[in-house]
Amino acid sequence: MIIRWCFICVFAVLINKVCLQVTGFIGGSVVLPCSLTQHDLKPQDINVLWRDKDSETIYDLVEGEDSLESQDPRYKNRVQTFPKEYVRGNFSLKLKNLTHADAGEFTCFITHTSYSKHETVQLLINKSTVKPGNQSTEEEKHVPETQSGQMTILLICLCTLLPLIILTPIIMYFIFYWRKKSQAAL
Repeated sequence: MIIRWCFICVFAVLINKVCLQVTGFIGGSVVLPCSLTQHDLKPQDINVLWRDKDSETIYDLVEGEDSLESQDPRYKNRVQTFPKEYVRGNFSLKLKNLTHADAGEFTCFITHTSYSKHETVQLLINKSTVKPGNQSTEEEKHVPETQSGQMTILLICLCTLLPLIILTPIIMYFIFYWRKKSQAAL
C-alpha cells in the first residue's frame, strides 16, 4: 500500500511537465530561452536542435556551426541566435515577426559529448499587435542572461516539489496510523 502511494506521488511529479512560458505580440519578437549550467564549453562538441510544436526545424547548431538546410520555410529570416553566448552554455534564440501560428511549444535539444538535455518553452501570442517602428522591447534587444532562465526553472521546480516534500511525510503518517488502527480492530 505504501509503495503504491509513493509510486503515485512520484508519477504525479513526473507527469507535471515543467516548462517556461514566454509571451509575444503579433509582429513583435521574443527570446526563447535555452541554456546549460555548464560554462566554458567548446561549441564544436555541441549540437543544438530547436523544434516547434509540429517537430519542424527552426534552427540547428551542429558541432558549433549553423545548419539551416532543413530549416522550415516559415522560420527563414525570422531566427536570430547569440553565437558569443554559446561558450557560456546559452543557446537561446530570438524569433521575429511573430504570428498567431507561432503560438505553442518549442523544444530545444542539446547534446554534448558527455550528456544531453532538452527544454520546452511555451509561446503565448497576445492578441495585441506591436506598433510599427517598435518591433521589440528594450529587454529583447539585450542578449538573454543564462542565469535568469536557470532561476526561473529553479523557482518552478521548488513550487512544484515543495508541497510534495511537505505533504509526503504527513500522508505517510496517516497511512501508518490508519493501517495500525485497522489491524488493531481485527
